[in-house]
Amino acid sequence: MTLTNILPSLRRSIPDPLVADRWPEHTVATTTDVVVAGISLMRLVDVCGTPCVHVAAAVVPGTHGRPSPLHDASVVVVRVLSVELRGGAASGERDVVVDGELCRAHAEPTEARLVGRASTARKTFARCHSVTSDDEPLLLPLPVDLAEGDLIALPCTGAVPLRDVRRLRDKPAQA
Repeated sequence: MTLTNILPSLRRSIPDPLVADRWPEHTVATTTDVVVAGISLMRLVDVCGTPCVHVAAAVVPGTHGRPSPLHDASVVVVRVLSVELRGGAASGERDVVVDGELCRAHAEPTEARLVGRASTARKTFARCHSVTSDDEPLLLPLPVDLAEGDLIALPCTGAVPLRDVRRLRDKPAQA
């Protein structure tokens, strides 16, 4: 349990801490962004749109961020298309639909982060679905004030090709 989980209002002044071993090399969190190897994920979305992928060296576990000479890690950023409450607002159960396919990304769901704004709302688990897939949803810890248009960043094991996270309708037809 982190201080920002206990007192979510602190997220406006200090970022949620990252587990360095699960993110690519030189990853730094700010209150509204994540910077991976010098690349702002917000700027990456501005340039590339969503879903997008950033690949960098993985971290050697237990070294507090030393880059691996052999392995890669990725960060996938997706946009929230809709948020639906299940069982009423009191239950807190939510289904979130995003614009990317996360089933083949080998994501670290517990490290999911809201980027683009600082939320002071408490986090609860939400079922994250792709708009085009019937795969099993990922359970992601997301703020209860998550809304359409928000951006979610997820660290992933290995190099994730962009084609694996693009929506099916965005992929070219096969001959």
